[in-house]
Amino acid sequence: MGKIRLMDEPLSNKIAAGEVVERPTSVVKELVENAIDAGSTAIEVLLEEAGLTSIQIIDNGAGMDEEDALLSFSRHATSKIENEHDLFRIRTLGFRGEALASIASVSKVVLDTSDGTAGTHLEIEGGRLTEQRAGALRQGTDIRIGQLFFNTPARLKYMKTLQTELGHTIDLMNRFALSYPGISFRLVHDGKQLLQTAGSGEIRRVLADIYGVAIAKKMVAFEGESADYQIEGFASLPEITRANKNYISLFVNGRWVKHYAIANTVHKAYHTFLPLERQPIVVLNIKGDPYLTDVNVHPAKQQIRLSKEKELLELVHDTIRRAIQTAVRAPVIEKPQPVKQAPSRQLDLWKRPVEEMPREPERKQTMDWKHEQLQERVEDFRVETRVEPAVEKTLEPVEDVRGPYEEQESRPDIDDSPQFPELEVVGQIHGTYIVAQSSDGFYLIDQHAAQERIKYEFFREKVGDTDSNERQSLLLPLTFHYSRDEAMHLKEQLNALEESGVFLEEFGDTTFIVREYPTWFPKGFEQEVIEDLIEQVLSERKVDIKKLREEAAIMMSCKRSIKANHFLQKHDMERLLADLKLAEQPFTCPHGRPVIIHFKTYDIEKMFKRVMN
Repeated sequence: MGKIRLMDEPLSNKIAAGEVVERPTSVVKELVENAIDAGSTAIEVLLEEAGLTSIQIIDNGAGMDEEDALLSFSRHATSKIENEHDLFRIRTLGFRGEALASIASVSKVVLDTSDGTAGTHLEIEGGRLTEQRAGALRQGTDIRIGQLFFNTPARLKYMKTLQTELGHTIDLMNRFALSYPGISFRLVHDGKQLLQTAGSGEIRRVLADIYGVAIAKKMVAFEGESADYQIEGFASLPEITRANKNYISLFVNGRWVKHYAIANTVHKAYHTFLPLERQPIVVLNIKGDPYLTDVNVHPAKQQIRLSKEKELLELVHDTIRRAIQTAVRAPVIEKPQPVKQAPSRQLDLWKRPVEEMPREPERKQTMDWKHEQLQERVEDFRVETRVEPAVEKTLEPVEDVRGPYEEQESRPDIDDSPQFPELEVVGQIHGTYIVAQSSDGFYLIDQHAAQERIKYEFFREKVGDTDSNERQSLLLPLTFHYSRDEAMHLKEQLNALEESGVFLEEFGDTTFIVREYPTWFPKGFEQEVIEDLIEQVLSERKVDIKKLREEAAIMMSCKRSIKANHFLQKHDMERLLADLKLAEQPFTCPHGRPVIIHFKTYDIEKMFKRVMN
């Protein structure tokens, strides 16, 4: 007798459930996708104990008749595809025909569904039909999953805390809401509503529902198109960041997917705009011919393969980069929120005299008068912060902050940005921050970050100019020693180093020398720069020339720029701001930190109670 035999359907479904039904969130995902495919405009998700006790999905979609309702719980039963050709042009979220059979095999299911002409009520326990009768005529489907994993106790042992499992479902529902803003989603857990969207079709409104109005206002819309793909979405301004990439939501033809290359490209689009180890909030919708997308990679359907991926990545990078460059500007310091409750009687005493302060009738409360008074205050502040002559004599002359390109009359490749304000230098704070004023308030400028941005754009241009003959020959060459394996790696990357300005020559098996280097290398830091660039090459298995040049420009700009606690003369500050205005992107340093912060006149007046509304 043969040893091989066919498994019965309940057993095979239970095995399949191991891939499809990983946790309560997996059940919610499959059922909500079915509701979306059914044309629903309103979907409710009701959970008890994070879904381990009960998951209920209610929709107003097409519903099913009795025959389809029974057949839907059979394995490989689907309405989404009919033949092999359909498998390569999938336009729906579901298509495998495994979800309902797998879910029913490890839970107790109660289904009420109607196509508008007849209603059906089914009860299924562990994959076996236990009750079948006529049901309500409410259009749509109401399905309840109870006691998930009741017959697979080993799976329950690997569930995380209820809060963790609930967090996964909240994240999933947020993605659905962002992908389908035209559908109203509602999520309720143990009687408490966690999410409610209007289904108005406006993504920005959904962003406000999920992240709050303040963040939604700081999201920039973008769109782009190539021969094969269309992209659109929203990207946060650089001042709004998160600690990980989970806030980058990627959707391909309406499907939420996880794609490392696309997420990495989104982050690269923010290069020099974000602080280190920070990530943006981005919603990216990608539309294209389904023939270009293979979603049949894994039963979870979140991993995909894309045709013409390189062209798509370029489109994503350029579109988001352009949108951020256009929208970024100096962060505005807004008026602090009013205190809701006074923590002590002393605060009440502070507030009452201000609020009850008698107004002088002869003074007309106009914006012109307020602006005049503010100008007087700023002028007083300018006098107080001005450096006394006796102190000025003790200061060392500052290096020309404009750098080597100062000899040029202008920089024709960079337009004068209309976003950059006309600033008048007032003074300096702690030898670190420049204070400047304009007609709409005052600004604080981080002098190191400002010159870092200027130097970065200069060095970026120089590092990319491989034909330049601006080199300084050395009487005594610089010598560098490395281990044998490091030396072998360096010998393979000599051309890459040369394209970044490091002219390394072999001098034995493990020794290298440098006889010359570019004249624009930061003075006094030449050897350190060369060592750092070599270390970057050694740390990468495959060297990216473009990335190496970029890192070299950032590193050199940091070393070359004026540091904190360096006192400047007024003409040095004015010259620095003039050069900053000519920068391609004057509002962030190469590391993504803000260069300039704006304090509005109106907000200052509200803080001083000069205006009360």
